[in-house]
Amino acid sequence: MGKIVLMTSVTELKIKNISGFYIREVTHFGTGAKVSCPKEHLGKTVYLVILNNDPKR
Repeated sequence: MGKIVLMTSVTELKIKNISGFYIREVTHFGTGAKVSCPKEHLGKTVYLVILNNDPKR
């Protein structure tokens, strides 16, 4: 059984010292979901930001 992860709801997020960001689509993975990213980020702390109005790229 998968771990339940709680989401923190806020309307603004300010992050300093970022090296960049990716825009990705969440896809099905078994009974959950995943977001793909390059393996160069393995072991790093990342932020996944959920948008209320998902703008089309």
